Amino acid sequence: MTSAAVRPGFRATRPRTDDGEAVTSTYSSLSRTVRDAGLLQRAQGYYLWTLGVLALALGGAVAGFVLLGDSWFQLLIAGALGLIFTQFAFVAHEASHRQVFASGPVNDRVGKILANGVVGISYSWWMNKHTRHHANPNRRGKDPDIAPDVVVFLEDDAAKATGIKSFINRYQGYLFFPLLTLEGLNLHVTAIRSLVSGNAVRSDLRTRMVELAIIVVRLTVYVTAIFWVLPLGMAFAFLGVQLAVFGVYMGASFAPNHKGMAIIPADSKIDFLSKQVLTSRNIRGGWFMNILMGGLNFQIEHHLFPSMPRPHLARAREIVREHCLNLGLPYTETSLAQSYAIVVRYLNQVGLSARDPFDCPMFRQLRKV
Repeated sequence: MTSAAVRPGFRATRPRTDDGEAVTSTYSSLSRTVRDAGLLQRAQGYYLWTLGVLALALGGAVAGFVLLGDSWFQLLIAGALGLIFTQFAFVAHEASHRQVFASGPVNDRVGKILANGVVGISYSWWMNKHTRHHANPNRRGKDPDIAPDVVVFLEDDAAKATGIKSFINRYQGYLFFPLLTLEGLNLHVTAIRSLVSGNAVRSDLRTRMVELAIIVVRLTVYVTAIFWVLPLGMAFAFLGVQLAVFGVYMGASFAPNHKGMAIIPADSKIDFLSKQVLTSRNIRGGWFMNILMGGLNFQIEHHLFPSMPRPHLARAREIVREHCLNLGLPYTETSLAQSYAIVVRYLNQVGLSARDPFDCPMFRQLRKV
């Protein structure tokens, strides 16, 4: 049975088993069950097949780009590239979690090739940010994914907004998906800026410069080819569509996972199992959703067992859900459409803090008298 979503701002507590055993100790037994079922074993065949299919898709898109030439049908190729690059990003994400190969260095090499050379974003920057998120999902002051940005995820941050930022935050739920059209560009810019400055990147100067060089070469070759083949206006439209599709697909895949789930106070003491389950949301949809979202649809299991390969997450879901049911620990699972509705509603609720309760022109005028 699927439980209802935990309300935003819920103060996490530590559920206990019937015999008084703290939940924190039951994670060990859950982990043993999962390991004994063979669900932590690598699935190299699956990932080699996935990378092969993606390579063929990328090759087909490149061939289509060359054959179409000066045609507005090129925008279909641009959209396809946005989808393909996102799928490569999913595999890079899985490599960063050691899901693909048994060897850590091999996973890192593959992740760097895919992230820097194919997708065009920094692997080191992503690793640093994402590792901190996994350690403290939805925890105030520690999860970089809820740090204030154009969109804010905490009411305290919304209340501080001024000017155009305040206006955006007031309606950020409705603006969220339109704003994601700029997320692709933002990811590329942030990656380059982080590598140049060294901020939020835990790697030495040589590693940063190698990543930066790969990204610059990839960007130069890619943009030069587009402007060489296509007229100026069509080339800009091509880049716009590709980046917009990439940004929306990335954002729409990661946003349903935690937004609108429990917010953990900075000083809260909470066990690992409860922390990961209470702040995460699964998305129903079977094998198709697993491919579409790169395994992110099993967000609870992914956070409990980050190194678990994508093909094993569905089986792990059955084990984890039963375990949570026995503990009385809320296990949240919705459809994709429901998750988006929750995200929009939550963002609008947070955005209320950016609205002046006396935002009435006549009242403001009278108040000055």
